[in-house]
Amino acid sequence: MTSNATNAMQNIQTTIVLAGAGKMGGAMLSGWLAQGLDARRVVVIEPYPSDEISALVTKGVRLNPSPTEGAVATLVIALKPQSFREAGATLKSFVGSSTLAVSIMAGTTIASISEVCGGSVVRAMPNTPAAIGRGITVAVAAKSVSAAQRAVADALLRATGSVEWIDDENLMDAVTAVSGSGPAYIFLLAEELARAGVEAGLPPELATRLARETVAGSGELLHRSDAPSATLRQNVTSPGGTTAAALEVLMGPDGMQSLLTRAVAAATRRSKELAK
Repeated sequence: MTSNATNAMQNIQTTIVLAGAGKMGGAMLSGWLAQGLDARRVVVIEPYPSDEISALVTKGVRLNPSPTEGAVATLVIALKPQSFREAGATLKSFVGSSTLAVSIMAGTTIASISEVCGGSVVRAMPNTPAAIGRGITVAVAAKSVSAAQRAVADALLRATGSVEWIDDENLMDAVTAVSGSGPAYIFLLAEELARAGVEAGLPPELATRLARETVAGSGELLHRSDAPSATLRQNVTSPGGTTAAALEVLMGPDGMQSLLTRAVAAATRRSKELAK
């Protein structure tokens, strides 16, 4: 956590409504409070709050208040996309001409958000490592978003990890396919590496532990190193050794490059379909 990020959260003096406090919304809220946001600034709209969210009421968070709040400075929408339009009337009651609306809903366009609830819209795509403060979020702002509003959105999104801004909303489908869905690809790698270890003769418990720790440790090494991933891969690979033998398979014609290219293309197509 940087001092700049903490200062940005502490300097927010306006009301933030969080619509949806499930895993991702809850992770964002935890990050805001950890970085010094005054809990009394937060209103949470969540019909089925977890015990952890309910407990935040003692810190000053307002949970499901009667709809008399009126327009607020910032609305963060962390609903499931299929619930968005149904909640539209409730959301719109918090939106005024100067409200910033930050959405983390997959496949929901700026145009759709503007139509349903209005506001100056920032569309963002986080990923599940946000739950431990190690997420990566990509955001795009509508033309109506001011520099000050963009700074607020950046601070709110940065509470769960890194943030990248883009200018072309059309790139969000590919972003969803790479970083939004990407953690599932990594978990599958750990799953299949363990299964392959069992096939090679390892006891299942040992194979699972080796696979999990190898994936987790390698990810941390990649995080800490400034070297390209290709360089880190080459550093492990001795000519004619065991790693080289495995990589001949993984980097072959039907290997990881082909599979991931097809997988990301499939996820990108699905993201486009969901946005229609």
